[in-house]
Amino acid sequence: MKANTAEKIRFLKNRRNVTLGEIAEVTGQTRQNFSNKLKRNDFRESELSAIADFLGCELKISFVDRESGEEI
Repeated sequence: MKANTAEKIRFLKNRRNVTLGEIAEVTGQTRQNFSNKLKRNDFRESELSAIADFLGCELKISFVDRESGEEI
């Protein structure tokens, strides 16, 4: 089973030993709002970029053409 974005954030949060509040702060949100976004798995690209930077990760978002296999 592949993990969705919210599951990956939770995994990295635990690995880095940081709180949801700390992650929420770097994205300019309240802890409650961030928690709701985790439940919905609903993030803007700019938020994911800030989260990845805070957690010491590179963010890679891409589209792959199904016919050619080309990553766009």
